[in-house]
Amino acid sequence: MSVLLEDERMDRQETAEWSRRRFLAAVTLAGTAGFLGVRSRPVAAEPPPETTTLRLDQTGAICIAPQFVAEELLRGEGFTEVHYVKTGGGAGSAKAMGAGELDIGTTNVWTILTEIDAGAPMVFLAGLHIGCFELFGDDRVRSIRDLKGRRVAVTALGSGRHLFLASMATYVGLDPRQDIHWVTDPPAVAMRFFTEGQVDAFMGFQPEPQELRAKQLGRVVVNTTLDRPWSQYFCCMVTGSREFVRKYPVAAKRALRAFFKANQLCALEPEHVAKYLVDKGYTPEYAYALQTLREIPYGKWREYDPEDTVRFYALRLHEAGMIKSSPQKILAQSADWRFFNELKKELKA
Repeated sequence: MSVLLEDERMDRQETAEWSRRRFLAAVTLAGTAGFLGVRSRPVAAEPPPETTTLRLDQTGAICIAPQFVAEELLRGEGFTEVHYVKTGGGAGSAKAMGAGELDIGTTNVWTILTEIDAGAPMVFLAGLHIGCFELFGDDRVRSIRDLKGRRVAVTALGSGRHLFLASMATYVGLDPRQDIHWVTDPPAVAMRFFTEGQVDAFMGFQPEPQELRAKQLGRVVVNTTLDRPWSQYFCCMVTGSREFVRKYPVAAKRALRAFFKANQLCALEPEHVAKYLVDKGYTPEYAYALQTLREIPYGKWREYDPEDTVRFYALRLHEAGMIKSSPQKILAQSADWRFFNELKKELKA
């Protein structure tokens, strides 16, 4: 029996290694010249992009590593000029796209919803991954309902952290406008106030949860990678300028293809991706970057439904009075899943 079990284990290892080699070979053909040192080749049987210039957002968010890793993959898709525009992330990214400064970008779903509700000319294109945030609490906060009457640290009202936690509160029956005392400070200050006991809870964003857990500070109340229902919905989603998607549909699809291949690269080669992020100046901390890449399930993007994500969170924010548009209106007017659905079939695991 032990011999059979050992044979099965070796078979699984060989299968996994073969899948990894096959993926890396496919990525190389798609265009990882700079990343893997192999000359890129164009994707066959598809028209070239209508434009060879692409503007993406550059932020300090480690979780959107696929967008940064995709730089060389995008060249393999026919983009000769790939520009990363510094936006500050979150609302900054959404506002930059609304102002016509970005073509495609990745940020959290809650910020996108509030910007679309305010009239920003952008459309949802795809979900990228789940699990960026973790809610930490002190000994008195063991569930989301325990936030009632507590002081909770977020970076700003209307930020992704605030909107997400407001969605959580609404889901469990709290009124985020009345039941929670919000304390707003920059991330480092907010986290320090939590560790010093000046606030009762803190919504952490990568790599802050890794740091708090490493120092054994606070208690994890919600881990959005593991805990339902939050682990069933995308956190970061890809959007496009409405005008860009309308004028350049082939370019939009090719850009998404590069993002999803980069997603898989993050899943299979986290060590190389973490080093790439540090070398390119996207983050100074290799260890936290590597831990983030290992914890976020980048390779499982096919398992989640972006439309369900938008519907779920739009309803929560609508119930909280933070957006006026209904989920139906947002999905009908500001979502285009055709490329996501096509690539989901094309890039089967």
